[in-house]
Amino acid sequence: MAKTPRRNRPTLRGQADRFLHELAASRGASQHTLRAYGRDLEELLAFLDGRGLQEARAVTPRILRAWLMTLDERGLAATTIQRKLSAVRSLFRHLLRHGQIDVHPATGLRQRRSTRRLPTVLEEGEVESLLASPDTTTSAGRRDRALLEVMYSAGTRAAETVGIDHSDLDLSRGICRVRGKGRKERLAPLGPFAVEALKDYLKDAERPRPLPAATNAIFLNRRGGRLTTRSLGRIVEAAALRGGLRRHPTPHTLRHSFATHLLDRGADLRAVQELLGHANLVTTQIYTHVSIEHLRAIYERAHPQAS
Repeated sequence: MAKTPRRNRPTLRGQADRFLHELAASRGASQHTLRAYGRDLEELLAFLDGRGLQEARAVTPRILRAWLMTLDERGLAATTIQRKLSAVRSLFRHLLRHGQIDVHPATGLRQRRSTRRLPTVLEEGEVESLLASPDTTTSAGRRDRALLEVMYSAGTRAAETVGIDHSDLDLSRGICRVRGKGRKERLAPLGPFAVEALKDYLKDAERPRPLPAATNAIFLNRRGGRLTTRSLGRIVEAAALRGGLRRHPTPHTLRHSFATHLLDRGADLRAVQELLGHANLVTTQIYTHVSIEHLRAIYERAHPQAS
């Protein structure tokens, strides 16, 4: 069989682009996931470019080990390196499935096991200060209060929160439909404080008029576009400063706090799994460790013989 001329062979960079396109087209991957995969794969592609390697078949386990070593030397966290390796594994599985390589170069390749960090959790008093910090005499403050209340009440991720549409809300029942990872939908409960904050925000005469592309969006920026996750992060940071918090929470900190406070008060782990939209109970179990540490910290501060 005649070999394909080198100049006509597909490059790994082109194959990676097609892989990402398939993720978007057939698997329904979110833009956030696609960007993350793209960044992680670019790490390997840049490494290979520096060595004059452009074809998938030229990638060997030894080359991948050398690449992992450079990531480790840069001081990247083990979890970050593992995530990048996972993206590379997925790409080569795709190429193997389509007959573009004969052997998966990452088979048997292992990255050192990382110690999983416990997520940052706010005390209940800190959450109360955070939720009370927006100036609700302003339109932006009413929006921010509604955002914070929804995230803590429903445990939503940042992308889920800014993605909420008018058609997703049932305020009479205190329910919100959210779209999680892989576009999986779930129903999230909204407590009375979140419902009231949303009502105040939605009836606000000063609320920006939505742009055509954001007609159905709940949370708008000052120009009327759908709020972005980056803007949401800045809103949480500003709320923490106004609320006098010493820590610097992110939108995900409210999600962590939501799950931990539920477990502290006796919620069932599987119920928390459903509320968070986790596909695997193992993912949710991290919060049992957080809850224990959280309660221990409270005990050590409060008990007269704890220290």
